[in-house]
Amino acid sequence: MPTAESELNRIILRGARGRAAPARWNAAVRAIRTHLGLEVAYASQFVGETMVLREVDAPGLEQMAHKGAAFPLDAVYCHDILAGRLPELIPDTAAEPIALAKPITAALPIGSHLSVPIRLPDGSVYGMFCCLGFRPNPTLNGRDLQMTKAFAELAAHEIHDQVAQDREAQERQARIQAVIERGGLAIAYQPIWSIQPRRPVGFECLARFTGSPNRPPNQWFAEAAKVGRGAALEIAAIRLALQALVDLPPDIYLAVNASPVTVMAQGFEEAFAGLPPRRIVLEVTEHASVSSYDGLVERLEGLRGRGMRLAVDDAGAGYSGLHHILKLRPDLIKLDMALTRDIDSDPARQALAAALVAFAHDTDSRIIAEGVETAAELEMLHALGVERAQGYFLGRPVPAAQMQSMFPAPARAGLLPA
Repeated sequence: MPTAESELNRIILRGARGRAAPARWNAAVRAIRTHLGLEVAYASQFVGETMVLREVDAPGLEQMAHKGAAFPLDAVYCHDILAGRLPELIPDTAAEPIALAKPITAALPIGSHLSVPIRLPDGSVYGMFCCLGFRPNPTLNGRDLQMTKAFAELAAHEIHDQVAQDREAQERQARIQAVIERGGLAIAYQPIWSIQPRRPVGFECLARFTGSPNRPPNQWFAEAAKVGRGAALEIAAIRLALQALVDLPPDIYLAVNASPVTVMAQGFEEAFAGLPPRRIVLEVTEHASVSSYDGLVERLEGLRGRGMRLAVDDAGAGYSGLHHILKLRPDLIKLDMALTRDIDSDPARQALAAALVAFAHDTDSRIIAEGVETAAELEMLHALGVERAQGYFLGRPVPAAQMQSMFPAPARAGLLPA
């Protein structure tokens, strides 16, 4: 039969190979309790003046001792052990007047007790690892205490890592929430042009972040998604972007970006309340697979039924982009910049773009070429049948005021009725 030491070593080894921590500590707590022949074992955390059980093994006693159960620190032995008033190893609580005087000793009852602090690397006490029995246990000895301390030390290092991860997650959450509630978010507008005649027909709205740390927008959105605030941040950006509609000519549209998760989120449709749907293009962005298109298509059809148009990007960038197009049947298909780049000198790119133009014609959609950087690229795209384009050659993203200055004042007639 394996000893608790060998079982603990085996558990540690599994941990090094990637076994999940909760399962690992649960197995270790069970192994130590079983080896000591006691009824209850747990790892706790101090939260203010309360001891909260974080990992518990107490077969048949789950109503009394379970994860999340909380006890006042004054009612248990922890303070007295940390202060040196009680020993860490108590084979018989009747021999310790302080323990005997505590109501919990008689209530459970506690006949034997072994408890050691879980000290984090910075010296702070996270909580205690404790085993207790309902009867005195004279076989408990110094070796048992050392084994328990070894586990507490091992647990402390992993808890330290988890505490650091939790703190980082809280900081991320606060950082994203600050952007949503207190600013730090701005919008740049990149013009989308009709190639012939050459005139702007709309603008793609691109989020910009002024807060710290200084990093690209995709990293801000990725962090927001990681802490469960991706949809909230995208909706905040959409609301801010669409405020510019009122100052643009009534035949100019704005294109806003949203991931499928955001499209399905609560509060998404409310972002467009009171705005003319036919002046809004929703560009559904997705660089990972969509598990189910049914709900997404249903939500999008509701918006399109009111006059909003749908765009999909990444056409020509790979299978996932084409799959996205086939499933969503968008009104606008955006050629990926990887396809438009050097298209004037690359017959393969020209052939693929021509095929997509034909596909768009047959499916009653329109092509927009992204990433146009030279006059030669623009000329070739026009020759292939592309009618609209955007890119640095045609115009870089600009603030709202600069966008509005592209149109004479009489043309800015305000919102059309929805």
